Amino acid sequence: MSFLKRTHKVVLLKILSLFSSIRGYNILVIILAQYLTSIYILAPQLPLSKVLFDHNLFILVIASALAIAGGYIINNFYDAEKDVINRPLKSKIDGYVKQRTKLNTYFIFNFLSVVLASYISFKAVLFFSVYIFAIWFYSHKLKRFAFVGNITASVLAVVPFFAVFVYYKNFDLVIFVHATFLFLVIAMRELVKDLENLKGDLAQDYHTIPVTYGVTFSKKMLTILAMLTLVPIFLLITKFKLGYMDFYFYGSIILLIVFCLFLWVSTSKIQYVLLHNFLKFIIVLGVLSIVLIDVQLLLNRIL
Repeated sequence: MSFLKRTHKVVLLKILSLFSSIRGYNILVIILAQYLTSIYILAPQLPLSKVLFDHNLFILVIASALAIAGGYIINNFYDAEKDVINRPLKSKIDGYVKQRTKLNTYFIFNFLSVVLASYISFKAVLFFSVYIFAIWFYSHKLKRFAFVGNITASVLAVVPFFAVFVYYKNFDLVIFVHATFLFLVIAMRELVKDLENLKGDLAQDYHTIPVTYGVTFSKKMLTILAMLTLVPIFLLITKFKLGYMDFYFYGSIILLIVFCLFLWVSTSKIQYVLLHNFLKFIIVLGVLSIVLIDVQLLLNRIL
C-alpha cells in the first residue's frame, strides 16, 4: 500500500512538473482569449454555436496551444541553469521530469501542432512551422540580447491571435489597436521579468536591458511604455464602440499609474515579482472584459 502511495505521489509530481514547464495556466488563458475574441470581436454576427462548435477554429486553437506549450518547454530547457538561481522552487518542481522527456514532449507537441494545421490548409502548416521555428530561435539565441529579445517575445505572444484573425478574414482597424495595447503591456511584462531575473542573467551572461543599461534605464523604459499604452487606450475609447469594455480601459489607466508609482520604489526581487503578477492581472482582466463589449449579446446567449 505504501509503495502505491509513493508511486501515485511520483506520478502527481511529474504531472505537476510538466504542467509547470508548459505554463498550463497561461495556455488556458490564451485559449479563453482566442474564443472570446472570436465570439465578441471577430464574428459577433455568428450564432454562438457556430463559433463554439466550429471544428476548424477548434483545431487552430489547439494547434496554437500545442505550439505555445512546446515553446515553454524549449524555453525552460535553455533557461534551466538560470532558473536554478532565479526560481529555485520552480526549478526543483520542473526537475521531476527529465530533460530528455521534456525534449521528447517538445517534439511531439510541435509535430501534433503542424499535423493539426494540415487539416486547415497548407498556409496554416507554414504559419505554425515558422512560428515554432521562431520560438526556438528566440529561446536559443535572441532572448540573450537587449531589445531584440524583448520585442521578439512580445511579438510571439501576440502572433497566435493573428491565426484566428486570418481565419475569420477580419482585419478591422480596431483589432490592430487592441493588439497594439496587448503588445505594449506584454513588452512591459517582459522587461519586468528581466528586472526580476537580473541575478541569474548576470551569472549566465545574458545581455538583457537591465544587465546592459542598468535598472534605472529599465524603469524609465517601463514608464515610457506605460505612457505609450495611452495611445491605443484613447483610440479604443473614443473611436470604437466597445460597450462597457470602456470601463476596463479607464481602469487600466489607473492600474498602470499605480504600477509606475510602485515600480520606482521597487528594489528587490519580490517587488518585481509582484509587479510582474500585477501586469498579468491587467492582461487576464482584459481577456475577461471582452464579454463587456456586448452585454446584451452575453445575456441573450446565456438565457
